[in-house]
Amino acid sequence: MEKAVLVGINYSSQTIGQTKEFLDELEFLVHTSGAKTTKRFTQSLKVAHSTTFVGKGKLSEIEEFVKDKEVDLVIFDDDLSPSQLRNIEKQLCCKILDRSNLILDIFASRARTAHAKTQVELAQYQYLLPRLTRMWTHLERQKGGIGMRGPGETQIETDRRIINQKISNLKLKLSKIDKQKSAQRNNRGNMVKVALVGYTNVGKSTLMNIISKSKVFAENKLFATLDTTVRKVVVDQIPFLLSDTVGFIRKLPHQLIESFKSTLDEVRDADILIHVVDLSHAVYQEQMNSVNDTLNELLNSPKLTILCFNKIDLIKEKELIALKEFWKNKDLNVVFISAANKLNIGNLKNELFKQVKDIHFTRFPYNKTQIYY
Repeated sequence: MEKAVLVGINYSSQTIGQTKEFLDELEFLVHTSGAKTTKRFTQSLKVAHSTTFVGKGKLSEIEEFVKDKEVDLVIFDDDLSPSQLRNIEKQLCCKILDRSNLILDIFASRARTAHAKTQVELAQYQYLLPRLTRMWTHLERQKGGIGMRGPGETQIETDRRIINQKISNLKLKLSKIDKQKSAQRNNRGNMVKVALVGYTNVGKSTLMNIISKSKVFAENKLFATLDTTVRKVVVDQIPFLLSDTVGFIRKLPHQLIESFKSTLDEVRDADILIHVVDLSHAVYQEQMNSVNDTLNELLNSPKLTILCFNKIDLIKEKELIALKEFWKNKDLNVVFISAANKLNIGNLKNELFKQVKDIHFTRFPYNKTQIYY
């Protein structure tokens, strides 16, 4: 396993506890990618240093630790500019990653289908394009011959042109896949559509397996699910579609949001959203806000939502009673469950099936007569 060092800034707008939570999440990302965290470095600043992200003294401290412990990579909890990357690499002389680069790497390792691989590859090239100045390797030239290179064109200009061409080709490929996906969604007719949404690693896939009685891959790691899975569920002769979507995360790279918008079309087309929340997490409300912010980017208007608080088995009884009282006074559709231990799953199913039936009978009013008379 590669040895990693984490670097974060304790901004004046956040508490020390929040900074710790952010680095905990970054460490979980590092663990998911297959590396081991050896140390964390933090510094209190109003804004990141424009050239080295942290101050020169802190960077020297990191440099000394990296050399002494033979660290393989240093990972920063924020995105680094091309100049910051270049300056930090020059001083630390090891592999440098920022948060977006790490998430993209995890997505690349998790992608299984051609659709997911194309989406991740597009996001990687879009991330790479403005950072070419720090690249030492040259991309393979796809086209050669007279007239294909301008006079005096440098290698970096050639690489930039090749990447732009690759981005165009990938976008064209994605547009074709998106048309196929759109046709598949149109063929589903007017069946009620339900989508599971939420922060990554909150238990969406486990819940998907329980409700649909399927075997979707679930693992206690971030981004275990990249490809949207859709299953047909039938209750009291009423069919509906249940989809499991990619998890959201704080500071999700903009390139990934753009690339995965087609995958998240399942969320746009859904009639009902089940927002799954890990109630046992220390900053679960911040995770909820991250999901809601991303949903606001994707949706033109709010959708009917069931707020599903998961992992109640990890909370003390007195605290759980207080949390239930707090959220039930919010006038929301709220259920409290444990997907792993199948606690209160019946409550979730009853609430979900009630909402599904209401929408179904609105669309197919004659079916109600046929079923019950």
